[in-house]
Amino acid sequence: MLTIGFDAKRIVRNSTGLGSYGRTLVRDLAYLPESLRLRLYAPDKGHDHLRSQIENLPRINLCYPKSGAYLPFEKALWREYGIVKDLLKDKVQVFHGLSGELPRGIHKSGIRSIVTIHDLIFLRHPEFYPWIDGKIYAWKFRQTLKEADHIIAISECTKRDVLELGQIDSGRVSVVYQSCAPRFTKEVSPVEQEQMRLQYGLPKRFILNVGTIEQRKNVLLAVKALSVLPADLSLVIIGRQTNYTNEVLDYVNTHNLSRRVFILHNVPDDHLPALYAQAEVFVYPSVYEGFGIPIIEAISSGLPVVACTGSCLEEAGGPDNLYVATDNPEALAAAVRQMLKGAPGREERIARSREYIRRFEGNDVASQVFDIYRSLI
Repeated sequence: MLTIGFDAKRIVRNSTGLGSYGRTLVRDLAYLPESLRLRLYAPDKGHDHLRSQIENLPRINLCYPKSGAYLPFEKALWREYGIVKDLLKDKVQVFHGLSGELPRGIHKSGIRSIVTIHDLIFLRHPEFYPWIDGKIYAWKFRQTLKEADHIIAISECTKRDVLELGQIDSGRVSVVYQSCAPRFTKEVSPVEQEQMRLQYGLPKRFILNVGTIEQRKNVLLAVKALSVLPADLSLVIIGRQTNYTNEVLDYVNTHNLSRRVFILHNVPDDHLPALYAQAEVFVYPSVYEGFGIPIIEAISSGLPVVACTGSCLEEAGGPDNLYVATDNPEALAAAVRQMLKGAPGREERIARSREYIRRFEGNDVASQVFDIYRSLI
């Protein structure tokens, strides 16, 4: 029996992004035929609706601080240092930091450790972070490299960044792509689609964007493109609100686009497939990403994708989707027009893209990660 520990803070707290990555990986590992015990270490129970997605899976044990860490700074200290004692008591053989961090001292403890690096945007584009946050993230990255026996990069783009900016040997880094949750591959009935359309007050025709509404995600580019797209076509934006949302809304209001731009916050994960299913095109104009899992979700849902060049998005979406510069709304609009329903070759692009993303399917990802665990033991 191989006992694997995980940093599960994001699994129980984050509904998308890093949380989704951890929940999907753990879910797939739980059903591998190999003899595994999976122990998930979180500073608290997090959110019930997230924890419930994994806590009843086979082989799963959720673990919380044994030392009685109740205050936020105590939880942070436990995750940074104290967790190592609990890992030793629980006889964990391999510990996996799922969100770019490892506890201090784990290398000296004798427990083998792996960390997943999702991106190094704080080093590539520090302008998107408050100065102090960028410095803290950079320091944590350097410390994690000292602790890690092996590093998983979620894309070739991220691997290149780790090797260049971390100055480490390439043999310590493996690329293992993310997979999206299986719910995006299931057909959504017309009845459920209509229920979701009415619940959220959605238009009949729209292009879709999903992701935190922040400057780096650059959704304002898609808003600007609307002015040269068909007048009956709207843009639906789903994501967490930030200060950048106000910049988007200011542009919408001053350019008479309020009837064509719909911004939704706090959309539950299980509503997303029905919303993807109603869109005509998925747009993802991010300036820089480590991978871009919403692109995989969109393709799995049967959508063509228009994204931006400059990071890993071509790697995620494959050659049959379209990619434009991050500052050219006219180019984005032209690409969207090539992907709308009825456009020549649209269905063939979608079919080829679905074939392309088979490399990201869940069980294969879990098997690759398990092989790395086994190699360390």
